[in-house]
Amino acid sequence: MSILVNKDSRILVQGITGKEGSFHTLRCMEYGTNVVAGVTPGRGGSIFGDTSVPVFNTVEEAVRETGANVALIFVPAPFAADAIVESADAGIPLVVPIAEGIPPHDMVPVARYLDASTSTRMLGPNCPGLISPGDFCKVGIMPGAIHKAGKVGIVSRSGTLTYEAVGQLSGLDIGQSTCVGIGGDPVSGTTFVDVLRLFNEDPDTDAVVLIGEIGGTKEQEAAEFIKAEMKKPVASLIVGASAPPGKRMGHAGAIISGAAGRADEKMKALIAAGASPIPTPGDIGLTIQEILGK
Repeated sequence: MSILVNKDSRILVQGITGKEGSFHTLRCMEYGTNVVAGVTPGRGGSIFGDTSVPVFNTVEEAVRETGANVALIFVPAPFAADAIVESADAGIPLVVPIAEGIPPHDMVPVARYLDASTSTRMLGPNCPGLISPGDFCKVGIMPGAIHKAGKVGIVSRSGTLTYEAVGQLSGLDIGQSTCVGIGGDPVSGTTFVDVLRLFNEDPDTDAVVLIGEIGGTKEQEAAEFIKAEMKKPVASLIVGASAPPGKRMGHAGAIISGAAGRADEKMKALIAAGASPIPTPGDIGLTIQEILGK
């Protein structure tokens, strides 16, 4: 079993004819993802490349004609907010905007609109997407070949460290149920708590890897959930311990603006909640192997 996406998910790609959209759509389809439609204004009525995927002018048309229920968004940052809202207005339950560099002042009204006026879940922005190896469903830019079906869930603010975690786990013959990149922007949709709750309810997820970073309080919120409700073991890694206060490290949200944003404070909260600490990025696989052995 998996969370959020599976073999029955019907994927729509906004920006499917652009350079990034074209490349990653083909990689998703090669993996086995059920891509049913693309959207590029002005290209409606055409077919995507050498595939049989139809291209529409609007998301509303695409949903009406194909029943798409997940939107993978490869629209440049200046236009991404409008693309997210268009998919939400068309009734798509899950939208996954990949673009980084979307201005926070664009995302604030989008996040408020999604929460107040729609039932749409947003994953990201500035995220790698998500993948459920057992269902061969890849919605994003992660390298599908390194994944292996299994029972460890991964949730991370860092795309690169998600791939590192997967590589270590697969190398130890430990498979993954679903791997979710929530993104590193200060204004985003799905949180650690949202994903932990889904993993907690998933009968085919036995343990979870949580990878956080400096900035914000999302990890402390995750710690509160782990302590109060999590029934499965969680191993946690927080990166950015050497970052000086006030300096952004990588993601727009990775900036220490107070004591709560520091790596040591986050790890302290997670350990107090019962999460197993992962000493370094190189210890992810071994830590989970030890947890599963117990």
